[in-house]
Amino acid sequence: MERITESSSIYNDLEKMTVLELLQNINREDHKVAQAVRECIPEIEAFVKACAKKMRKGGRLFYLGAGTSGRLGVVDASECPPTFGVSENVIVGLIAGGDKAIRRAVEFAEDDKKQGWNDLMDAEITDLDTVVGIAASGTTPYVIGALRACKDNNILTAGITCNPGSPLSIVPDHPIVLVVGPEFVTGSTRMKSGTAQKLVLNMISTSLMIQLGHVKGNKMIDMQLSNDKLVDRGTKMVQSRLECTYEEAEVLLKKHGSVRKAIESKV
Repeated sequence: MERITESSSIYNDLEKMTVLELLQNINREDHKVAQAVRECIPEIEAFVKACAKKMRKGGRLFYLGAGTSGRLGVVDASECPPTFGVSENVIVGLIAGGDKAIRRAVEFAEDDKKQGWNDLMDAEITDLDTVVGIAASGTTPYVIGALRACKDNNILTAGITCNPGSPLSIVPDHPIVLVVGPEFVTGSTRMKSGTAQKLVLNMISTSLMIQLGHVKGNKMIDMQLSNDKLVDRGTKMVQSRLECTYEEAEVLLKKHGSVRKAIESKV
């Protein structure tokens, strides 16, 4: 199988380009990413609907990946509790090699076909949960092995890859194949492939959290009030919703500890 993610860049002699030429050409390639994601919206929609059904029953969402793909999953999962006020166990990011691999590459961790499933078993996964495998190449053994085990155990699966015809475009229930083309630097999938994966993860988690009721209007009413900026934002949300003064909204927010509770106390 020819991997698009490993095919040669359409640019050459990069070291001879000026800084301006490098930036313009990278940006030119980045423009292809949004279109590739747009073409996958039907597949993303089908997956979000299926996953939401599971999560409404108490199921969790797992992201599973290695290297850049794994880190992107961990980042998206870790941003959901402060943004939407959910438990850190609702969306979970797992990376080959464990948490230490978030900062430093763990050699050959992604090549273990059984470890992905072992990591999911350690998290006490059930058939109420959902697993998204993330791999630009679409061939990462850590991911593919886990998804095959998930299917054997009646667990809903999706896959995010940039290689048509790869195992990750075939094995999961909901394959999402983002054809972004060759990277600017040959094989550097942290670039366009990583950007495409991040966009899709944003779409999945945000649409799920909206479906599950953690956004009202266009506001993050369940966000954690973990710093002064967010307290100010929350106060303004309450002020706008209740049509009261900033000071009155601030008192309500501090009393009830969340935007949702502050609003519900008066509605």
